This record gives sequence, structure tokens and C-alpha cells, in this order.
Amino acid sequence: MRGSLLVDNIGELVTNDIGGEGGPLGIRRHAAVLVEDGQVAWVGPARDAPAADRRLDAEGGAVLPGFVDSHAHLVFAGDRAAEFAARMAGEPYTGGGIRTTVGATRAASDDELRDTVRRLRGEAMRQGTTTIEIKSGYGLTVADEARSLRIAAEFTEDTTFLGAHVVPAEYADRPDDYVGMVCGPMLAAAAPYARWIDVFCERGAFDVDHARAILACGQAVGLGLRVHANQLGPGPGVQLGVELGAASVDHCTHLTDADIDALASTGTTWVSGFEPTTVATLLPGAEFSTRSPYPDARRLLDAGATVALATDCNPGSSYTSSMPFCIALAVREMRMTPAEAVWAATAGGAAALRRNDVGRLARGARADLMILDAPSHLHLAYRPGVPLIRQVLHNGVPQCRL
Repeated sequence: MRGSLLVDNIGELVTNDIGGEGGPLGIRRHAAVLVEDGQVAWVGPARDAPAADRRLDAEGGAVLPGFVDSHAHLVFAGDRAAEFAARMAGEPYTGGGIRTTVGATRAASDDELRDTVRRLRGEAMRQGTTTIEIKSGYGLTVADEARSLRIAAEFTEDTTFLGAHVVPAEYADRPDDYVGMVCGPMLAAAAPYARWIDVFCERGAFDVDHARAILACGQAVGLGLRVHANQLGPGPGVQLGVELGAASVDHCTHLTDADIDALASTGTTWVSGFEPTTVATLLPGAEFSTRSPYPDARRLLDAGATVALATDCNPGSSYTSSMPFCIALAVREMRMTPAEAVWAATAGGAAALRRNDVGRLARGARADLMILDAPSHLHLAYRPGVPLIRQVLHNGVPQCRL
């Protein structure tokens, strides 16, 4: 729908315009937002709002930037509910279940995989997520990794090649050969559909030497770097990510003081126009679903590290597409304030994707926003599990009223 759209009667506007007033969230009251051609054209006092072709009444609800989910695994087939039930009965998560999903994904048709991505992407959108990163990693053959990314690219511009998720069963005794394939024909087939490359640097997955080699190969063909790091225990993944200038190191459940210092040393946030950082992306849905210790977000924030929140949506260890749920977990279990958690789920996710067109509501940003059925962002953590997202705009286009 063409023409301008004015969003007004806003109870609280979260802009994430940290260069202005309103604290870390850039909160404005009695404000309005003008949208034109899919972008934010104006933000200011409602009394000064310019004329527009159409009006969207926020009915006193809070308006926030759309969530930016910077870590999700949506291209898969199969179900691991039985694994979840067993784990809740006391069996620890080891990562071995990934191979179960690999088998189901290889056997699925393109349309079956596409339908799963479409369903989960729609689920996320209804909960306020307007930008989402989607990884491969459940194919682990040249053809299956390439088709996973090709399908993911139909739904997002932030696609990540994760051929280095685990070593598949057929290469269990030949990990060096598998790394050679990831760096060679698999990367060549996947790169045209990918913006990023990722590696699971963890015991039971890829050691630091293999991880370094894989990331270097991806960087050489122009892919940005991401790292699954320090999820199952202390390890070298965080330090490797910082050393190589990765946009994000994800999980960060087990961090040493040196890890935190390294993350803090990379600087402030990309979104406000400063130098790129290595963001610590925390995934509390994984800890919830595996009964593992939660990351200590407070230590990271107090040290000056940039923190993002993401869902890690996947069929084995975090089968949620809900960023509001992750915000509530971050506040309750990771000692984040509600404002810090909302920032991490919006501007923090944008920083983890090195994007300054999303995660904020300022002139020139993409017109991605949500309207809450609540007067303040505080309600996202204050009322966990309640469907508070009343309306979502994506690229300036209202989605169906929720």
C-alpha cells in the first residue's frame, strides 16, 4: 500500500535513538511516527505531526522497533519432542541430537522445508520479530547445505552458512576430511546464498584449529563471521571470535574474566554508528530448554560489552520463536533490567547483524515496528507469556491485526 502513514496516539515510543534524550531506549512520550516508502520519515511530538495519507491509531499502546532475532535455525525437518521430554527427566544435553535432525532434513523435500520456515517465520512475526537471521546446518552435505540456504534466502537477507554445525556420522572418524569439504565444495555451493559463516566451536563439535580454518575460508570469499561459543563449557570460542573480528559470539554461557574483558574491549555498539563490535549474543531459550546455567548478562553489561538477545529457535534445544519470552527470561534469570533486555532484543540484535537500518525508529531506518496492547515496554517482562503484540509493521506495511 503506497502513500504515507502516521502512527499516533502512542503511549510510549521506544526509538533506541541513544544519541537523543529518553535514556538508553530513547523513550519519547506524546510522540508520533511518520512512515513513507517503507522507511521512517519523521519522529517527533504528536502535536507537530505532518499530514499523512492514512493514520494508524496506537490506542495508547507502546510502540517499539521490531525485534531483531539474530540467531535462529529454521530450516529443518522432524521433531525432537521425545528428546526434550527425556532431558526434562534428567538426561543431559550433549549435542548428539543434532544428527537426528540432520537425517530428517536430508530426507525432506524442498517444499516441506520451505513450509517449516514459513510457519516459524510467521510465528515470529506475530510476536514482533521483523528481522531474523536463519542458519543452515542440518543438511551437512554439499547439496543439502546449499538448498537450505537457498530456501532461507526466500525469507531473510541474513542467511548464515553453518556447515560446521557438527561432524556428520559418515565423517565421524575423518573430521579433517569433513573440514576440508566444508572449506572447499560445500562453501563454494553455499556462499552465493549466504551473508555469514558460522562454526560450532565446542567440545563434541569443532576444535579451535578447525574453527579457525573454516572461518578464514569463509572470510576469504566475503562472508561475515559468527561463532557458536562457550555453550557447554569454558573454551576458546569467544577469544577466537574476538580475535577474528566476528560480528557476534553466541551462547556465551560459560565465560572467564578474560573472555568478558575481550568482549568489552571491542567497543560500543554498531547501531549508533561507532566501530563494529563483537557482540555477545545470549540465547536464554537454550538454557531454559536444557536446564543449564544461564549466562551472566550482568557481568557482561557491567564490563561494557554489547549484548544481544536471540531465540536460537531450533527443534532440539530451544524450540521457541518468541522474543518476548526471551526478554522475560533475561530479566528474571540473567539479571538484565527490562530496558536492557528490550534494547538487546532490538538494537542489540541489529548490532549482532551489523545493521543500522533496523532495531531503531529514527529517520531513514526501516519502518519495522510493533504496537503493544500495553502502555510501556516494561510489560514485556512484567506479563510473561501474555500475547501483547497488537500490530506489527514490516517495511512500513501493517500485517494482519493480531
